Amino acid sequence: MIAKTLRAALAVGLAALLAGCLLTPGKFTSSLDLRHDGTFTYAYTGEIHLLALSKLAQMGRNAGGKAEFTLGPCFDNAGEVRECTDAEQRSQREDWDAAQIRTVERNRREAESMRALLGGIDPSDPKAAEELAARLRKQEGWKSVTYKGEGLFQVDFALAGTLDHDFAFPTIERFTLANSFITLSRRSDGTVRLDAPGFGAEATGGYFGTMMQGMAMAGGNDGARPDGPRLPTPEGRFTVTTDAQVIANNTDEGPQADQRGQMLTWTVNPRSTAAPMAVFRLAGK
Repeated sequence: MIAKTLRAALAVGLAALLAGCLLTPGKFTSSLDLRHDGTFTYAYTGEIHLLALSKLAQMGRNAGGKAEFTLGPCFDNAGEVRECTDAEQRSQREDWDAAQIRTVERNRREAESMRALLGGIDPSDPKAAEELAARLRKQEGWKSVTYKGEGLFQVDFALAGTLDHDFAFPTIERFTLANSFITLSRRSDGTVRLDAPGFGAEATGGYFGTMMQGMAMAGGNDGARPDGPRLPTPEGRFTVTTDAQVIANNTDEGPQADQRGQMLTWTVNPRSTAAPMAVFRLAGK
């Protein structure tokens, strides 16, 4: 019963995780400079973790135990357990074999779907991480991308532009599952909203973090050995400098005087209680 419950939790947990929590910051420094005319420069230097999908799949298999046929109980008319007949044993084995075939087919379909979501990259391929790093190096702003192993990338990113459209980081070509660390949303009234969900409580150990850590501890067949992925712990500093009007923000200190106008600062660690948020009014509205 426990194994069945755990397998169900894994199925739900992995689906939810892959839907919205695939990329996670590690140790980093990040900054945004936003000018009142809408020009901006964003930078991120440090670690980005890509949760190893092949390891998550392995964790699920380990949690479910080995795929071995086990004869179930047979009962007489009084509901008492009795020895199974040869015909009943064959029937149980046939049902089990059919279930294994369905499982293999389901895994094949899920693997194909995952490759499509990852832009054609096969997460079970040992070269997948380097293929992803090479793809990032071709994109504007990624000055360096180095794969360190175990799902860890060391990156140096910087991009300047004008907020005549929304901005999000990170984005990966053909990679539909990339969740954003920060977003800048330009509004029609001349304001810009900053949200940094990747630097908030969810990323530093919220629902998904707690759930996945618990499942990782249950990943070994002995129910105690951590055999699943170890989730990273985001730790860093996010700073915004601006000469635009700061309408709202959730820093502890509020805007501080700076040579470039005002500065907002967030410290990101496991004790972070809320994702960074701020609203700015640009000139001309």
